Amino acid sequence: MAIRDILKMGNPILRERAEPIIPPFGDEIYQLVQDMRDSLESVGGVGLAAPQIGVSKSLVIFEVPADRVEMEEGDMAESVPSTVLINPKIEPLSDETELGWEGCLSVPGLRGLVPRATHIRYEGLGLNGREISVEARGFHARVVQHECDHLFGILYPERMTDMRFLMYESEVQAFMEDLRAKSEPARDET
Repeated sequence: MAIRDILKMGNPILRERAEPIIPPFGDEIYQLVQDMRDSLESVGGVGLAAPQIGVSKSLVIFEVPADRVEMEEGDMAESVPSTVLINPKIEPLSDETELGWEGCLSVPGLRGLVPRATHIRYEGLGLNGREISVEARGFHARVVQHECDHLFGILYPERMTDMRFLMYESEVQAFMEDLRAKSEPARDET
């Protein structure tokens, strides 16, 4: 059990395609998952890919806490418990995409508007070696797509379609308030 440093954008490991993990899983995979959980907990994120801690293996962990679901989607969405996904594959189940703000532990201090599929199926193996197949929508789908991108050497800025919407976290709130103010209809003071 160890908290590992999270690699930052520019590190060559973050550009590599991760190696698949062949079952049965040995102690090194269980240790890797524990290190990833410890590392994620230490920084308060919702997901982490093995390459982010310097291990080029096809493994991600993620969760969607209830407070994030309410903030992102309202009461209709469900939280997702801590999930280990090994050798994941993603299939879009709709052509619909949606822009959403993303941040990344490997791109600290920044946020960007990223288009993602709104409805996906992800498959892979759990830590127990059993197959997982889950349909996901909204924030859940966004988190899975973001983390799995790391396994292909992709960071979210590469998915952005307009770099004007890459900004420091401290500026996002002011930007959104300004955008709302500009979109509200003008009041007639007469």
